[in-house]
Amino acid sequence: MHKNNQINESIKLRLERSCKSSASAQIISSPPVSGLSRIQARFVGDFFEPHRHDTYALGLTMQGIQAFGYRGDRRYSQPGQIIVLHPDELHDGGSGTDDGLLYRMLYLEPSLIREALGEKFVSLPFVETPVLDDPELQTAMITALGELECNLSDLARDDTISQISHCLVRHAKGSHAKSSKPSVRKTHSSAVDRAKDFLYENACRNVHSEELEQITGMDRFTLSRHFRKAFGTSPHRFLIMRRLEFARSMIEEKHPLADIAFTVGFADQSHLNRHFKKAYGISPGQWASYCNS
Repeated sequence: MHKNNQINESIKLRLERSCKSSASAQIISSPPVSGLSRIQARFVGDFFEPHRHDTYALGLTMQGIQAFGYRGDRRYSQPGQIIVLHPDELHDGGSGTDDGLLYRMLYLEPSLIREALGEKFVSLPFVETPVLDDPELQTAMITALGELECNLSDLARDDTISQISHCLVRHAKGSHAKSSKPSVRKTHSSAVDRAKDFLYENACRNVHSEELEQITGMDRFTLSRHFRKAFGTSPHRFLIMRRLEFARSMIEEKHPLADIAFTVGFADQSHLNRHFKKAYGISPGQWASYCNS
């Protein structure tokens, strides 16, 4: 009971400046870092509708009880516990009590996990239990999330990714054995990396399957299979998520939503709205109001 009602002292010392309760909903985003994003959210009640990210989503609960649906069950995270959500897994989010919720999230591109683990790991680590008590992982999360207003240095970023990657493997279900054909594995890895880079660079326009076939040397179906294995999502969804990332940055810079939709490659504002809500659980307008509150 003592554990359930008190925040770990180390979290109090390092995060207490951000733990000011308020009834109003608020989202704070950190300065962008390549492959990594961080937010703080504060709200009461049910908040995020069911949605999916194409990144690993790792959360640190700071105040209140975090309640969320994930893989068919209702889950709860208490202060000091870590939430781990695998890419492309449907989930929602809300406060488990009337006292409200304060937490921080770290979103990591799967490519960073692959890079940190090296070639001996042939698939992304899947953590079956989404709520963890792990002092090592907690320390890495506090380091990454302690000061959202500041950029992470390159060394801090790389160390955080390395620590988190190996913690995920330690908790992961299943085998990550070496491939019996390392040369083939390396070829596939290079091809999907080229596809990923191309999609990122061309996210604001329609990309055709023939283009990806040409730059990777794979047929579209083989590429889709290996891309999903490497990054936890499909090439199409990866493209849409990059557009939404650009859109979110423009929203936080207070650009008009109609202009944002056109700039990042959506047909119109309603098209942006539909995809944004599927990815983040709230509408672009709500995101704008919470970020500016």
